[in-house]
Amino acid sequence: MSDPIRLLLADDHPVVRSGLRAVLATEPDFEVIAEAATAEQAVALATHEQIDVVLMDLQFGAGMNGAEATAAITARPDGPRVLVLTTYDTDADILAAIEAGATGYLLKDAPPDELAAAVRTAAAGQSALAPTIANRLIDRIRTPSTALSRRETEVLQLVADGLSNQQISKQLYLSQATVKTHLVHIYDKLGVDSRTAAVAAAKTRGLIRR
Repeated sequence: MSDPIRLLLADDHPVVRSGLRAVLATEPDFEVIAEAATAEQAVALATHEQIDVVLMDLQFGAGMNGAEATAAITARPDGPRVLVLTTYDTDADILAAIEAGATGYLLKDAPPDELAAAVRTAAAGQSALAPTIANRLIDRIRTPSTALSRRETEVLQLVADGLSNQQISKQLYLSQATVKTHLVHIYDKLGVDSRTAAVAAAKTRGLIRR
């Protein structure tokens, strides 16, 4: 019998981790090695424990987020695979996770058999994307002229959060002129002419969080 797939559950909600552990325990080839309540803990455990796949949430409150933790974990040449398991399906979140090195991206409402299949696929080093996520990425490839870039989605999310151009420039380490240029491109791609209209359009299309 082959060795079990060793898992790390990284989520700041104990109930979610408990539920995941219960679901995964029904699979004979899975073994939950550890749990992490913060992204920082996830990085540390993934470094020191023998883990094959990390099931990573994207939001942990204060401190490092899931995409940052994913980048830290996958930067190691012998690091475990990271399967993002989240409630967020916006372009901004998907792009951040994939660019950080996530092997897979799954939503938390996925059925148990889909979750188990994704874990096995990720453990094998293959891409494990939920169908809805794969479709969003395909749409971006098919219509590149209207797809917002990773940086543009970051800027627009901060606009939606109520930040001014000056605050955005400081947070993203950009000049205010660059922020304005990004906004011009965003307006053009979304077919709008104001910050409010851009945010509304992006939320409707699922580009940023509501």
